[in-house]
Amino acid sequence: MTASPLSDGVRELLLSRIKDVADYPKPGVMFKDITPLLADAQAFAALTDALVELAGRYGATKIVGLEARGFILAAPVAVQAGIGFVPVRKAGKLPGATLAQSYELEYGTAAIEVHAEDLAAGDRVMVIDDVLATGGTAEASLSLIRRAGAEVAGVAVLMELSFLPGRAKLGAALAGAPLDALIVV
Repeated sequence: MTASPLSDGVRELLLSRIKDVADYPKPGVMFKDITPLLADAQAFAALTDALVELAGRYGATKIVGLEARGFILAAPVAVQAGIGFVPVRKAGKLPGATLAQSYELEYGTAAIEVHAEDLAAGDRVMVIDDVLATGGTAEASLSLIRRAGAEVAGVAVLMELSFLPGRAKLGAALAGAPLDALIVV
């Protein structure tokens, strides 16, 4: 993990706007709700600025946002950085020709897709999502980016759940690309 672009004040601002919701979506789970952060213009701007700074550090030429909350975070970063935004969606949500990648869930499998023509050789792609938990979706997105012929510039998440194996799972798939978590809980 590289140094976080957050000052202590910004980190505290973001943390103060993330709400813990007990027993959601099921008993025993402590859900980290980022909607209060998104509703606070100062906090959302600070988060966007930090991610834009990482995009510059990574040398990104495209931003990939992972469905669904990754879209919310990634799109303003792409606009502010002046580079393209590419959504990675759940299977069956994109029209036309797509590349698909399956990945393992706790009980079963899922798949994500990207429009094949939106990424190309020479693109340096930064992946943005809200939370790194088990790492399955992020790992599948890295495979999709490379299958499209693009390079993985790095992965950035708002929050990493350190008690889950996401970082370890992504180790090999990152192939040396940086993984930055702005907040680790």
